Amino acid sequence: MKLQQALAQAGVASRRKAENMILANRVQVNGKPAHIGQRVDTTTDTITFDNKNITKPEKLRYFIVYKPAGLVSSTSDEHGRKTVLSLVPNDIEERLFPVGRLDKESEGLLLLTNDGEYANTLLHPSFDVKKSYEVTVAGKVSFLAFEHLKRGVKLKEGYVAPDSAEILDTDESTTLLEITLSEGKKHEIRRMMRRIGYEVVKLVRTKFGPYSLEQLGDANILEISPPISST
Repeated sequence: MKLQQALAQAGVASRRKAENMILANRVQVNGKPAHIGQRVDTTTDTITFDNKNITKPEKLRYFIVYKPAGLVSSTSDEHGRKTVLSLVPNDIEERLFPVGRLDKESEGLLLLTNDGEYANTLLHPSFDVKKSYEVTVAGKVSFLAFEHLKRGVKLKEGYVAPDSAEILDTDESTTLLEITLSEGKKHEIRRMMRRIGYEVVKLVRTKFGPYSLEQLGDANILEISPPISST
């Protein structure tokens, strides 16, 4: 199999992130620097990541968590900020990583797993996985601004539009909206709202593909059953 796939199956990272790790010379095969597209036999080749041998996890695990504002959606942070892995109980030995990102100021639903192949199905644009957010903005959103949002707004990447948008509640000082996207541009919702003249004061992801905050109940982290597509 391709090296990126082997790294994903070993729970190191998704295929996309694994490619970056290979380019950064963090991966070796049989003691030699690895390269993109390299094929390996996981039964005979020795694969190391950051000088540590990797093997396919004995058990693939899946957790949904509520990420509070202030945590970084990564496995480590060069600035020493706390990451979402601080939510994982100490008795969990598997090397988990977050699937997708929520920026530091945002909160809500996030998936942690060591299944790189499944992570790829949730992140790759071809799978069109939808994510829903409850978005609170300052001020009362006007009819014209809301229609502008639904039609699409121009960002530096081009025109973008939500899959759906609905105003859930409003008063003179704030408006609560539900926005669903299948794209994943950086700070997309914040930039979309700013483009129509409103600043986001709170952003909570409520749904991510087949998962929702309702599954968590009062818990901050919950282990869930393996997805049907995972092997």
